[in-house]
Amino acid sequence: MQAMRAHYSSVLRPRLDGTLAVLLLAVGIYCWRAPDLRWFGIFSFGASSVLILILIVAFGLNPYLVFYRQPRYRDDYLLTFSENGIYFRTAHVDSQLEWSLYSRALVNTHSYLLYYGSRTFTIVPKRVFQNQEQRTAFDNLLSKNVARVVRKTGSSPHDSTTD
Repeated sequence: MQAMRAHYSSVLRPRLDGTLAVLLLAVGIYCWRAPDLRWFGIFSFGASSVLILILIVAFGLNPYLVFYRQPRYRDDYLLTFSENGIYFRTAHVDSQLEWSLYSRALVNTHSYLLYYGSRTFTIVPKRVFQNQEQRTAFDNLLSKNVARVVRKTGSSPHDSTTD
């Protein structure tokens, strides 16, 4: 679920969207009281409500639903990383994936998201690595084989560096 939230955070910009929702709410309340601007107040209040609803669904409801409706997220994974690609095995999948399948990667505090479409990705939790050496080796493979790697670390989900 953390990986899904990281994905939505990279797409939606929650701080900006949240700030915009609060500003629209304030404008809506102010304009609601002015008879000449009541229609603008209704519009602002509605737009604020829609933004808040989108954020609640994206960060609260959707990760939960996706995780519990998709058996692949609950399966145990066996992943083997090499220069040739990723050997991927679960109860439902047994395949060798080439690095060229992945167009970009998002790295955050908890996981690696390897994108093979605009909204489809393979999740590699950082907790699966037994030590820092394994994580560093994977980071090197990732940097060498995936064209665009965005790293979001630190206190803000939007602190990033691009390789």
